[in-house]
Amino acid sequence: MRKALTRERVLRAAVAIADRDGITALTMRRLGAELGVEAMSLYHHLRGKDALLDGVAETLVGEVVAAAERVDTDAGWQALLRARFLAAREVMLRHRWGPGVLNSRREVPFTVLRYYDSIIGVMIGAGFSYRLAHRALHAFGSMPLGFVQEVFSPAPSDAGATSDAGALSNAGATSNAGEDPEMPADLLPNLVAMVASEAHEAELGWCDSQVEFEFTLDLLLDGLDRAR
Repeated sequence: MRKALTRERVLRAAVAIADRDGITALTMRRLGAELGVEAMSLYHHLRGKDALLDGVAETLVGEVVAAAERVDTDAGWQALLRARFLAAREVMLRHRWGPGVLNSRREVPFTVLRYYDSIIGVMIGAGFSYRLAHRALHAFGSMPLGFVQEVFSPAPSDAGATSDAGALSNAGATSNAGEDPEMPADLLPNLVAMVASEAHEAELGWCDSQVEFEFTLDLLLDGLDRAR
């Protein structure tokens, strides 16, 4: 007996395709084939590709929130937020295409707003003013969702699969930048020297983004504690 086709089941299959083959492989036709139905059957649950990506974004955020809510709430505010953000990052490491999808959506899922509301609640409970909590959200940016915008990132082969799109992604700032003819050492001596020194394997983005993520997070949390 064929399992009933539900929106939840459709979105789970969509996430599985994106994980396996990249977000660009996700089409209504491909999704229908994955589920063993005609693509037109999917339109009863999702109006089209935009609605599909909106649903995938909601599903992804749902995983982030669920991971964050499993964190021990008895910890102090710094430890609590740190653990939440790192739990969110584990989700993004499983779905490397995720940040690209979240950044592409026109509307912020309400679940994201609820999640950020809970972050504000943690800070207010720890003695922060609303003004400082507001500034903290600007400083955190997308870190509560488990990713950041990298400064240096290679041009992605799959536009939706890379998570940390970089401003200099097409400027030759690759892991071989120290030898790259597009990065002239005589004109950019400090940048070339830094890139050559820091080049290493990436998990998300060009740098060792787990190290960079935790460094930035700890820097922000320590600075906010002093400001508090």
